[in-house]
Formats: sequence, structure tokens, C-alpha cells
Amino acid sequence: MAVCASATTAEQTRWQHEAQAVTITRDDWGIAHVHGKTDADAVFGMAYAQAEDDFNRVETNYLNAMGRLAEAEGESQIWRDLRMKLFIDPADLQRDYADSPAWLKALMNAWADGLNDYLATHPGVHPRVINHFEPWMALSFSEGSIGGDVERVSLHDLQAFYDKGEPAVAVVDTPSSWVEPSGSNGIAIAPRLTADGHALLLINPHTSFYFRSELQMSSDQGLDAYGAVTWGQFFVYQGFNRHIGWMHTSTTADAVDEFAETIVHQNGKLFYRYGNALRPVTTRQITVPYRKPNGSMGQRSFTVYATHHGPIVRALDGKWIAEALMNRPMQALEQSWLRTKASDYASYLKVAELQANSSNNTLFADDKGEIAYLHPQFIPKRDDRFDYTKPVDGSDPATDWHGLLPLDKLPHVVNPPNGWVMNTNDWPYSAAGPYSPRREDFPRYMDTVGENPRGIHATMLLTGKQGFTLTSLITLAFDSYLPEFARQIPILVGDYDALPASDPLKQKLAGPIALLRTWDYRWGIASMPTTLAVYWGDILWDKMDKADNAEGLSVYERMAKTAGAQTRLQALADACDRLQKDFGSWGVPWGEVNRFQRINDDIAPHFDDGKPSIPVPFTSSRWGSLASFGAHRWPGTRRYYGTSGNSFVAVVEFGDKVRARAITAGGESGHPGSAHFNDEAERYTTGNLREVYFWPEQLQGHVERTYHPGS
Repeated sequence: MAVCASATTAEQTRWQHEAQAVTITRDDWGIAHVHGKTDADAVFGMAYAQAEDDFNRVETNYLNAMGRLAEAEGESQIWRDLRMKLFIDPADLQRDYADSPAWLKALMNAWADGLNDYLATHPGVHPRVINHFEPWMALSFSEGSIGGDVERVSLHDLQAFYDKGEPAVAVVDTPSSWVEPSGSNGIAIAPRLTADGHALLLINPHTSFYFRSELQMSSDQGLDAYGAVTWGQFFVYQGFNRHIGWMHTSTTADAVDEFAETIVHQNGKLFYRYGNALRPVTTRQITVPYRKPNGSMGQRSFTVYATHHGPIVRALDGKWIAEALMNRPMQALEQSWLRTKASDYASYLKVAELQANSSNNTLFADDKGEIAYLHPQFIPKRDDRFDYTKPVDGSDPATDWHGLLPLDKLPHVVNPPNGWVMNTNDWPYSAAGPYSPRREDFPRYMDTVGENPRGIHATMLLTGKQGFTLTSLITLAFDSYLPEFARQIPILVGDYDALPASDPLKQKLAGPIALLRTWDYRWGIASMPTTLAVYWGDILWDKMDKADNAEGLSVYERMAKTAGAQTRLQALADACDRLQKDFGSWGVPWGEVNRFQRINDDIAPHFDDGKPSIPVPFTSSRWGSLASFGAHRWPGTRRYYGTSGNSFVAVVEFGDKVRARAITAGGESGHPGSAHFNDEAERYTTGNLREVYFWPEQLQGHVERTYHPGS
């Protein structure tokens, strides 16, 4: 066995011993089924298997989580790294590791050992930065919330505050229509609405493609979890075990706040006002190393500031803005792991009492027939007189967080009489139809968005229906109706009908309007109205997203109510011109435009009209499609190519023995030469989910390779 230079003899011996306690079985889709004698052995094996599939994404996730991207990618990432380092300090994580319970420490040790053993046995793999993983590093990427929450801090504003004369980071003005709405769909259906009397669960995360691997991890200590695992994490993030399933959707609850601090300079020192007192501003030095173009290393040092509310991230109207968010890495890692071993709703809720989930709603189902919707458990208690969607006055103690709300004070639904719960990143107040939590019973900060088109769509498909099966739940997940276009297109048609005959647009748009007038508002590969509607919608969305919005309306409301007939009609004319230029006609089938293509495994994607691609029938979730495909034109392309949306889709049935079907975008492997790099692409585009080999008897006849790590 080839061993990396940094490995000691004791480490090599330990890794070899751990590897012999692990068996990895690769099925005929390349998916790893990892079994260990102990939970720690299973973690060792799954970390190793993930590294086999895509070590670059594993390492990159930790470079980002620890604020070390600039060490690999250069000066362009300095501000991203500084942003992360404001919240993540290795010394703090090392203390958390030392204070962790023995069982959690064993898992972190095994995680690091699995990655290091992979590097030791694959000398041809050259990490960009991390040549040796330390156990405490697992705490930097423990739940997902810290990354997502931190990203609310503007890099441009952060640089404007902390920069000392260096050139500003270039900001690319990306059209907002190119940004796919983040989030996911989750649906749980109670036994009384299913054909076989078993609870069902839809797991449908919308993320950037190739963001997670799919695997199974089990042990002789009772672990047996299957699902989507974010590259580098050692727990199943969205999935199921023998008894329960859990699906996370990005929440619209407000758990990240900004505090406007009044800064006072006194005797050469910095203070901030808090009530009638002055408190000293905390200062510390942060150094950000970065790789220079010639390969050598440079560094930038910053004096950074904080108050008891959090780090200072920008300035606004003469005030310094402090950012407050959840930062409980040890509890988050505990919660993320322990829920994968829960066996029913009561045990899942017991784990939730750790209150270290700030960013996710949860849809739950189990083999007892229980279903539930849960709000994030980390919700600070605040004075609802204040609008926390904007910076609040940090000098007023009344604006402070006052601990966390107990779980029974959060919006939630358990076993509702209607027999279903759902969430589509909308508010919790439609999670169970008429049996949803009541908006008036909760503070404003429980939701910041309201309903969305996918929520309307899901409610329409669930209400009054019964006899659900795995197959019909898949059909529901790929239902082609586009409710937002069903709302917007009749307004556009009305605008056209009101045009005087002399208006030049009357003739120019006659054909396109005729096509849209008779459309059933359903996507499809052969659908020309879908193409026309999406091009029109994207153009109008970009215009209205930038328009003055003194009324505080959503972009949807601005499109429908304030855009005006001329703007809406001109957007359609522009859409026709774009299609005519790129395809020679304004009547183009959607599948000719909307494509899935995977050329390589670069994290920054590249697309080429001249290379093979596959038509995709579904659209952006922006228009209410439950199946999400976030696509747009790229430099040098005419076609739309997707980079986000449906990434992992699974439907699960909790009968006497759990069974499931699933699909992953592209394929399991990140290696272009692998048979599993793109072997799921066609199934992905058609919603043809494959059988999940959860039980050993299901694997029979579907095994490609069985081995120990390192062998």
C-alpha cells in the first residue's frame, strides 16, 4: 500500500485495521453500500467511498467551510474566505472537538481516517490544499445552516467595509432569471390515503447538480440509513432508514438578523452603545492566505470587529451592521447524526430538542403511519414589534434575541386529518391545507416569503386525492402544470386583445399570442408554448426585478399588476426576436432549447451546443413546476443548460419493509471516464426513478464489486 508522506506508522496501522472492519459494495449504478462493525467503521467507509467518487468536491466543501478557498483559487476568493473566518475559528472547533461526547469524537476520528486512508492509497490524487484531514474539521461543515446562513452576508459590502485600498472584487451582474429559486419539495402522505395502507414520503431537494452523493451506510450497532449525502459530510442529510424518512426543505423562517450598532470613539478605543451604557467593540486579527498566479503564497491581514450580536459585516447609514446567526457546530453535528438512527416520530423529536437546525423545515413519515411537518428548531425568541427582515437598532436591548423558542411554540403539524403534509419552501401556513398552523398564532418572523407557485401546485394535486402509490407519487412529483403561467399568460393575452389594430405589435405578435391562447399551461419536450412562455417570463422577470418597488410587491405581483401592458407585450416581442435569432423561428419545441449536459466534473460548469445533450421537459420551479430544472443560456450557447434543481429525487414507502425508488442527476461518479458518470441522465430527464437496493436481497444480481477500503 502506497502511503502519503505525512502518515505515521501508527496511523497506517490504524487505517488498515479500520479498513478491514468495513465492506463497500458497489451496485450496478455505482452506488456505495457501506457496512461496518461499528458506526465509526461505517463512517470511515463512507468517507472513503465519497472520496473515491469525487474527492475534489469533498475537499472543496471543506475549503469553503473553513475559509480556505483562496489557498487554492487565489485572490478572487479572499472575501469569501474572510466572511467564513468571521464565524469559523479553528481554535473554537478544536475546543468543541475536545468537549464532544466520546461517541461523536469516535465518528469524527473515523471520518478523518477514512479520507486520509483514501489519500494514502491513492498517491495519484493531489489535493489542492488539504493533504491531511483532522477530526475537528468535520465540525466546520456540520449541518449546512452555517454555510447557507453566512452567504446572506454580501461580499461586496464586506469588502467595502474592510478593504484598505485594494481593487474591488469584480461583481458580475447576473440576470435574476438565471438564478433558480433555492429550495426543495417534501410531501408525506398518511396510510389512510394510500392504496396499500402505508405512509409515503417524497424527497425532492433542489440544489446545484452533483452537490450530494447517494449511498447507504449501515453497521452492527443498528445504523442503516440511505439517501443523499452532501460531499464530505458523514451523515445522510435527506433520506430514510428501516423505520423513518426525513426530507429537509429550505425554510422561509427568519433566523438570521442584522443589528445596526452605534459606534463611539473614545480615548482611541471603539465602543458601541447598548442601552445607557457603552460596551467595548471586540477586535481581532484574521489572516487570509491566498495563492498567487505564480503558485507562491501571499496573505492579507484584517482587523475585524464584533459586538455581542455578532461580527461586523458592513456599514449602513453611519451604523456598523453586526450579523447574528446560529453557530452551534457540535450540537448541529450531533443532531444531524442522531436523527438518522431515530425509529419513530417521538425519537426523531427527541433529537430535535438539540435545537441546532436553523435553515430547514422537515417532512417526516414512518412505518407506524405517522406523518409530520416540523419548522426549524433554532428560532430565536424576539420582540415581534420589530421588523427583523431589516437591520434593527442594536442599541435597544429590546431588539436582542431572548433565547430560543421551545419546540411546542413553533409551527408544526402532526398526523393532520386531511392525511398529508407538504412544503415547497413556502410558509408553514399551507403545510396541511385547512389543518395547517394559523398565521395569526405566530410571530411574523416565522415566515418571510408567503406562498409560492409550487405550494399552490402541490396543494392542488393533494387535495381530495387518495389511493396514492409509489408510482402515483412519482407522477405527482413530475406533474407538468405551470400555475404561474396559468395566472400570467391570460393577462398577457388580454393586453394583446386590447391593442388597437394599428399598433405594430398587433401583427408581430399575432402568431405567438394564438399559440399561447390555446396552451394548457403544461410543459413538455414538444411544447412550443412552453418555450415562448419561458423566454417571455425570463425577460419580464428581469425587467420587473429591477423596477422600482415602493409597494413591496413580489416580482410575480409586479409582472401581473404594475408592469403595464406595453412592457408585457414588448417582453414577448423581445422573446420572439431572441428565438428567431438563435433558432430561426419563434416557434421552437421546448426540448430543443432546454438541455441536460455533463461534459466534465468541473465545479464551475461548461457547456457546448456542439456536444451531446439530452432534452429536459420540465422548467424552472419559478413558474410552479414541482420538478425543477434551473437552466439558461451560457457564454457561446444558444440553448438553455441546467445546473440546478432536481438533484436527488426519491419516493419511499414505509410498509412491513421499507422500499424506495430514486434518481440522481447525471450519475454517482465524478470521473468522466466512469460508466457511472452519466448513466442516470436519461432516467433523470424523464422521471424514470430506479429501484433502490436497500435490503441485501435486493442487491443480489446487482453487485459490481465488493471490497475493503484500500484494497
